[in-house]
Amino acid sequence: MFKMNFLKMRTRSALRKNQSLRSSIPYKQTKSVGIVFSVEDKQIRQDVKEFIRTLELDGKQVKVLEFLPNKKENYEILFDFFSIEDLTFWGNINSEHANNFSKTSFDLLFYVDLNSNPLVLDLLARSKAHCRIGRYCKEESPYFELMIKQEGTPKGLIETMYKYAKQLR
Repeated sequence: MFKMNFLKMRTRSALRKNQSLRSSIPYKQTKSVGIVFSVEDKQIRQDVKEFIRTLELDGKQVKVLEFLPNKKENYEILFDFFSIEDLTFWGNINSEHANNFSKTSFDLLFYVDLNSNPLVLDLLARSKAHCRIGRYCKEESPYFELMIKQEGTPKGLIETMYKYAKQLR
């Protein structure tokens, strides 16, 4: 598929060119948090909603973006989303929500998928977030400042990410 090849080239280029300041801020000082995830089922959305509540109780402003795969239902339109339909032939993501999300300078940005998603990786490559946190995958290390080795459920990944993010000093 040409689109995906062009997307991968654009993603590599965005990783090289992105000059955003990367640093970890002590968790207590973080104000803005981003969460990006792919909709696989109703459970992931429930896990993310619980995570949002936890972060908001900690006094964080939270913004969420979801990737909606083909043939997946958007059960409840709670969050901004983008899909494969937003990918142009030349590998550009043509979504106002995704582009605005990538331009936001979050203190922390959590990517809570268990499996890699090339469209979300492109978003992470272009992201202005200070500290990007995701699941450990050696090939994806350029996309993150903190990676969590976690197998199992998205809820387990979220809980482990939160545990380590709170330890940032």
